Amino acid sequence: METKNLCAKIPLELHAKVRAEQEKSGLTLGVYITDVLTKFYEGGTVKMNEPTRTLAFQIPDELFWRIKDHLARETERTGKKLSQKDFVLGLIEQALEESERAAGIEPAESDAVEDGEEGGAETSDANEAEPET
Repeated sequence: METKNLCAKIPLELHAKVRAEQEKSGLTLGVYITDVLTKFYEGGTVKMNEPTRTLAFQIPDELFWRIKDHLARETERTGKKLSQKDFVLGLIEQALEESERAAGIEPAESDAVEDGEEGGAETSDANEAEPET
């Protein structure tokens, strides 16, 4: 892959935070910044060291295409790509928060959906989900 250097002055506090997170990730600075920028432009939240689990399931073909149409409409409406992953995560978070409130439990803090804004990395259309890295 062809690459090009990117240089920018940033506040010292932010620089220290970026370097600390980059060192914790075990990635080179170039790989770390590429990951952060890629996730940002795909509309997702950037959490480099947060453990993740894969949740994979199959859905009826008709529902799949309804979701794809919805994602396209939302992307057109907002000008920001809405991924399958963040759409489903938003629905799960919303359902869990409603359930927790009904049970008198304080909902856990979440970055999945805030004020109706969603985005993130696109998940695979394949039957088997690939683990996220």
